[in-house]
Amino acid sequence: MSDRERKDVWWRNEDWVAVWLGFIIIALILAGVRFSFPKFSWTGTEQLLGSILTWKNILSSIIIGLLYLVLSALGVWLTGGNILRYILGFPIIFALSWLSLLVAGNSAMNNLGLEYVIFALLIGLFISNVIGVPSWLKEAIRTEYYIKTGLVILGTSILFYEILQAGVLGIIQALLVVFVVWHFSYGLSKRLRIDDEFAVMLSTAVSICGVSAAIAACGAIKGDRKKLSYVTSLVLIVAIPMMIFMPWIGKTLGLSDMVIGAWLGGTIDTTGAVVAAGALVSETAMKSATIVKFSQNVLIGVAAFIISVWWTLSKTSQSPTDEKPSLKVIWERFPKFVIGFMIASFIFSFLVDPATVKGIKGLLGGLRNLWFALAFVSIGLETRFSELVKMEQGRPALAFILAQTFNIFWTLAIAYLLFGGVFFPPPSIQ
Repeated sequence: MSDRERKDVWWRNEDWVAVWLGFIIIALILAGVRFSFPKFSWTGTEQLLGSILTWKNILSSIIIGLLYLVLSALGVWLTGGNILRYILGFPIIFALSWLSLLVAGNSAMNNLGLEYVIFALLIGLFISNVIGVPSWLKEAIRTEYYIKTGLVILGTSILFYEILQAGVLGIIQALLVVFVVWHFSYGLSKRLRIDDEFAVMLSTAVSICGVSAAIAACGAIKGDRKKLSYVTSLVLIVAIPMMIFMPWIGKTLGLSDMVIGAWLGGTIDTTGAVVAAGALVSETAMKSATIVKFSQNVLIGVAAFIISVWWTLSKTSQSPTDEKPSLKVIWERFPKFVIGFMIASFIFSFLVDPATVKGIKGLLGGLRNLWFALAFVSIGLETRFSELVKMEQGRPALAFILAQTFNIFWTLAIAYLLFGGVFFPPPSIQ
């Protein structure tokens, strides 16, 4: 079978291969396959040398790297890629991703709310713009492949039954914030003459939960990876001053810890920064922020599905022939990773014992983050820094900042009404 024929077989295209790859990893973990995921959290040089850069930890990294290489190389072969060149280049991409996780694991980086994706992107950008990307490495630079696989695994952490545990008020706030802020941000982006892809990714990142939501939106619309890196950078940069100043503003306004936490959880776009900001206020604020943040995180899958259907219908209806979009065309354009995501979420929500889910949550989360790290290193390697900085003359950055400003005021009002005892008794958080 030729490469062309292999690509034309529906279950061998990249979308489906990413789903199969994610399912294989999930199935292995559910079947009882366990291995030690490498540690990345460290504070000082002593801990770095004594806990992270040890033979045991490095061996764990090598084992996972080999697992990723074998599985992903199979997928590359199925999609008609050059498997020999991929095998040659993948270890470099993996090593750079590992380095980004190591840097982000430092406690100082955690305190600043800086996540591994920004370091993965910066490492890739440095190599692309300063050193140069050799031709033999390019076969292993497969951004969408890595993102889609990671998103399928992400489904295992979005559990339907935990929506109820997050609290009714948290769910109400999440729905009000996501719906209103998304539409405000999208409308603002269009007024600023920002293209549809950028508008969708920006709006989803601002309204739901930052990086993960932006990744899901990009996958749902098969968006430009350079735009995704731009949005991700904005999310992480803007989260830092928000994390520092919002707790102080909340205290200055005399808001209750419960309201401050709900405000933080509904506006700050990275989970680490939400927890850190809440902790600056009190344990109650931290728990309240985490609950609201989780309530919004749960909407990632729903949002990705809705965006996928809307985008597919929208773009199909704009075809040159102006024909009514057929179900076949819609199906062909629909991103299949969303199906994998929803299936994984359903299985882990209703078919897997909660104790088992809890026991493997950390391992699956680490495996997912590693796929995303591979993706963002690849984005950096494909991008010229000058292109990233000059993209659309800064209009997306302006749209993001204005939308986030609206988000701050709108969410504060909702948090006060719901968690401030105005309409309902303030919830008791243990």
